[in-house]
Amino acid sequence: MKILVFGATGYAGSHLAPALARAGHTVLGLTRNPDSPAARQLTIGEVTPVQGNFSDPDTWRAHLDGVDAVVHSMMDPAEPYEGDRRLFAEVVAAQERDGRKRHVVFTTGISCYGRTGVALMDENTPGNPESFLSFRFQLEKELAASGLSHTIVRPGFMYGGAGTTSMSAQWFAAAEEGKPVFYGDPEKQWSWVHIDDLAEAYVRILAHPAAVDGETFVIADDQRLRVLDVMKVAIGVAGYTGEITMESAEAGGVLQVTADQNELVSSAKARRILGWTPNHASFTDAPEVHYRAWKAARPA
Repeated sequence: MKILVFGATGYAGSHLAPALARAGHTVLGLTRNPDSPAARQLTIGEVTPVQGNFSDPDTWRAHLDGVDAVVHSMMDPAEPYEGDRRLFAEVVAAQERDGRKRHVVFTTGISCYGRTGVALMDENTPGNPESFLSFRFQLEKELAASGLSHTIVRPGFMYGGAGTTSMSAQWFAAAEEGKPVFYGDPEKQWSWVHIDDLAEAYVRILAHPAAVDGETFVIADDQRLRVLDVMKVAIGVAGYTGEITMESAEAGGVLQVTADQNELVSSAKARRILGWTPNHASFTDAPEVHYRAWKAARPA
């Protein structure tokens, strides 16, 4: 298959695009700057960087020509709703131009559920409409209504590799600065997923996309750890031995508020239908490995 990946130089995309290439697909990775270090890493991973700015469809519309699948692994912070709606419309228009069917893999996330009060959420759990990210569940519905062949992926909290935008990377950095702060409820628990295990889910989806048309998959490991305990492991392996400052979620900004609740999910459906299972049991199994990877990826 020929696959176009949006967000290819981002945290998730930079792992899933090369994974798809290793699976034998021809993969294009959208990037604003094909000469950037991140784009060069795509090339090393046998992904072809193609220039384009997600917020301007005129710059990437032509890249839809001839592709069999589109993977969307990013969110435009400037236009989080409008940007995705434009993407759906552009894929529909591309199909109308050439009659070629394209499968869209759309990425949202478990924080979109918001505060549900459900102990273990899955694909059928209704999201809280008052959640800051609830509009992403609305986008899922609009994608389904578009008539496009599609699969939705809702990852847990990501970790591993360069970390970049992960919570674990923020904790590593805070430990090195000597200023670790925990925001919100100290008893909350989150579900996590290693970035390579997440990439494997995309590989399995696009191995037989017609078989999972219209399906949604939650992708996360089985751990049920307190977030505060995971943070303590992360800052400890980064060498911090002092106290953690406790602050309200509001003090940490809107994203901390958005995730200030239990976000535990089951990936039983992905195991059953995709045959997916995580190779990494937990962040806490090898935190020193994750810290070294993050450290090595930082600019000199």
